[in-house]
Amino acid sequence: MQNSTAFSQPLVMILTFGDLTSIKYLYCVFALLGYGVTILANITVIAVILSHYTLQKPMYIFISTLCFNGVYGSSAFYPSLFINLISEVQAISYAGCILQVFAIHSYGCSEMTILCVMGFDRYVSICNPLRYNTIMSLTTVYKLIAAALLYSFFSITIQIITTIKLPLCDSVILKIYCDNWSVVRLSCVDTTMNNLYGSLIIIVILGIMPVLIFISYVQILRVCARSSKDFRSKALQTCAPHLVSLSNYLLDVVFEVILYRYTPTSVPYAPRVFTSVNFLVVPPLLNPLMYGFKLQEIRINIINSLFH
Repeated sequence: MQNSTAFSQPLVMILTFGDLTSIKYLYCVFALLGYGVTILANITVIAVILSHYTLQKPMYIFISTLCFNGVYGSSAFYPSLFINLISEVQAISYAGCILQVFAIHSYGCSEMTILCVMGFDRYVSICNPLRYNTIMSLTTVYKLIAAALLYSFFSITIQIITTIKLPLCDSVILKIYCDNWSVVRLSCVDTTMNNLYGSLIIIVILGIMPVLIFISYVQILRVCARSSKDFRSKALQTCAPHLVSLSNYLLDVVFEVILYRYTPTSVPYAPRVFTSVNFLVVPPLLNPLMYGFKLQEIRINIINSLFH
């Protein structure tokens, strides 16, 4: 800690941009391009799904929700990054920092809960095809989406409440954006309860939910093994994007959690920045591009919308 005198809440939090400011205008261009392409890709997929009656099916509704979450997560990261890159001092107000913590964590949590309900949808579709329309009615789909999002926002709201109660002894964030652990580690008091609650969220998001998805896919593989080649091909076509999204997200978040929760300063600056922004940059861009190109119904409707 840089300051031994405890104070409740600093007015400004200092972000650690390091060498990024040496060529900040180049990074500004990358930030604008990344944000623009991400928003365009996600909005395109969402608009195509909402505007075509043939795509008003559970799988596509879940995909549009995933893309909406990508827009939300990108908007929590890119604008702040761009503003700080063009500023003389890389800083953010305490209130702005807490707001960014809430947005980024609720985005990350929602990403996993949405992927989890998508896994359940794929399980029902392949393992119980005759009952699929009965089980996965639109009412059920919207209830699952509401439950996934409400769980995320409720759990992160509790986390934020416990964080803002902490007095801080420092104001230097080790990242180019604010996250909960970066704020909690600056506290002057014991943070055991914060750490326990944060660990509980991690266990649910990175432990329990992936295990549930894994169990679903074990059942899916069993059904595919007993089915025809055409059935297996169709199942793979619909499941592959989900598995890619899930694997990419888990790898990004696991590295992020391990690196910053346990060894925040032992890794060189450049790899730290790369791993810390991965889950905010890659999934929101990868998901719409992958689903838009991989799933034929979405791809055809996007092409028809662009050229007709």
